[in-house]
Amino acid sequence: MRAMSTLVQLLLAATIVLGCSPRVKVEAPDKPIEINVNVKIEQEVKIKLDKAIERTLEENPELFGAETKP
Repeated sequence: MRAMSTLVQLLLAATIVLGCSPRVKVEAPDKPIEINVNVKIEQEVKIKLDKAIERTLEENPELFGAETKP
């Protein structure tokens, strides 16, 4: 009788251990993987001009295609 209860305990322990073991399933997806990269890049460039350059540009606006001021 004692051997029978030991056997039942071992079977019960084995069932619990096997039931708790992790299982990982790896499958390929049905649809292709889509990576959406919408990146908005804004760049602002500021140029500080000293008075001599500003004066030169005012006197010669055609140097850089600037319009003349009325």
